[in-house]
Amino acid sequence: MSNFFKNYRFLLLRRVSQLSILFLYFAANAYGWKILQGNLSASLLFKTIPLADPFALLQMFSAGALLASDVLIGGAIIFAFYALFAGRAFCSWICPINIITDSANYLRKILYLEGVERKIWLGKSVRFWVLGLTLILSFITGIAAFEMVSPISMLHRGIVFGMGMGVAAVTCIFLFDLFAVKNGWCGHICPLGAFYSLSAKQSLLRVKHNQPNCTLCMQCKAVCPEKQVLDIIGKKSGDIVWGECTNCGRCIEVCQDNALAFGVRNYINKNG
Repeated sequence: MSNFFKNYRFLLLRRVSQLSILFLYFAANAYGWKILQGNLSASLLFKTIPLADPFALLQMFSAGALLASDVLIGGAIIFAFYALFAGRAFCSWICPINIITDSANYLRKILYLEGVERKIWLGKSVRFWVLGLTLILSFITGIAAFEMVSPISMLHRGIVFGMGMGVAAVTCIFLFDLFAVKNGWCGHICPLGAFYSLSAKQSLLRVKHNQPNCTLCMQCKAVCPEKQVLDIIGKKSGDIVWGECTNCGRCIEVCQDNALAFGVRNYINKNG
């Protein structure tokens, strides 16, 4: 059991985090709990602290909406937490869609689909084009474009308030990741992930690589959803400085050489 926990400790903690947050939102609606009220776009913590999705606010600002001061404060709190400390951790530790895409990737291995040629080619830059298009559409239409069709919001509302269109959206993402493109939604399309990858470039929390310990087994790259961020593996010691890193910790779990670990970014002798 100890080896199992060691090999999956961050995965288990991520599931606890994701499911606990969903339960708190559900409990606020079903039981009247006042711990975490609202949704992933705008929340109230302990009936006092406002929290808001900064990307949703950016869309609303592009749409010409006037934002209340408490919403702006909530957006600033969340933005500062990820930009200054946690990096792109929202994608792997909070977002409920991550459970769906991880399940699709696991099933790909079970069904031996890893070597199957992708039916659709998508570059990593597509998500940034989607991000820009989202803001343009928000400006033109006067509504928060991505929030209207976001599978993240659909799934969250479905779990908290009762499933509706969220089932169809989640099913499409699952099948897309399973049969078309590995890590297709999170790694190639989602504009929210693109937003956090841009804002996370200078965050403190980083995966650190100790090159002398590395035996070049490349297990870390085999499990990483954003394997391009591990470009220094086997070459030099240092921090994984890419903003696209989700800080999921899977690379650390599978490394049997203790060559990878979480740490605080070194701003003096930084690489990349």
